[in-house]
Amino acid sequence: MGGLGNQMQQYALYEKFRSAGKETKLDISWFEDASMQEKVLARRSLELNQFEHLQYESCSPAEKESVLGRNGFAGKLERKLFPSKNKHFYESGIYHPEIFEKTDAYLEGHWACEKYYHDIMPLLQEKICFPNSQNILNINTKKQMETENSVSIHIRRGDYLDPENAAMFGGICTGDYYKAAEKYIRDHVPDPHFYLFSDDTAYLRANYTGTEYTVVDWNKDSDSFYDMELMSCCRHNICANSTFSFWGARLNKTEGKIVIRPAKHKNSQEINPRMMHELWENWVIIDGDGRIAVSYTHLTLPTIYSV
Repeated sequence: MGGLGNQMQQYALYEKFRSAGKETKLDISWFEDASMQEKVLARRSLELNQFEHLQYESCSPAEKESVLGRNGFAGKLERKLFPSKNKHFYESGIYHPEIFEKTDAYLEGHWACEKYYHDIMPLLQEKICFPNSQNILNINTKKQMETENSVSIHIRRGDYLDPENAAMFGGICTGDYYKAAEKYIRDHVPDPHFYLFSDDTAYLRANYTGTEYTVVDWNKDSDSFYDMELMSCCRHNICANSTFSFWGARLNKTEGKIVIRPAKHKNSQEINPRMMHELWENWVIIDGDGRIAVSYTHLTLPTIYSV
């Protein structure tokens, strides 16, 4: 379920279980049954198939029922009377290590946490392949990125400006967040060139006017996922609170890359520097006030300081 970034996370967890020798299948019925998305603000389609030669097994309705049990009143009553028969596990926190101990379960969630599949990232980078773009702008931009200290910046606006989404995702990647992220890059990378990606390119052009910025605005509609490929071709990455740019950074194979992400993904989460550094190993964490969250592994006390 969800958009491309969320689908990639669910696929990544699928591969994590498979690499551990566990029989695993994806449930793609959420995309096939329109009634399952009736309350969704933005309807989604299955986008994993855009990747070249990406293979996975999907479960049948019968296989799903064999794990979850019957639908309707009788099924609900059975699960209430016999809790041990309830094998439906809902993601309710940032990280659930207990899922790896389960042998027969239906897991439902987005699984955004880096720690779930950090150890198999080379495998995922090998399996998740973009088809060759025929757009000369993409071809030339990838070549240019290889010749410089290229840095992607993702600024998600669009649906995040809707009142319902703004309450959940707004006010996290603020102007101060992006200023601090840029400063961190400039302090650690000589002569960086920033490539900007957004669903609001007018905003980018109004706010990023220097020669060190390139606005990427040509990948539209079904080609928009090539923005993720271009992000992955940059040497370093500044992410929004968006799984789309998380994956742009994850697929970046550069040794010693700097990846910056916001301190939280949505407003219901608390900022816990120690936990974030444990769950997002080697990522730089910056909050909405532009403060870098310092790992406990480097200091004896938890600290947040301004750049």
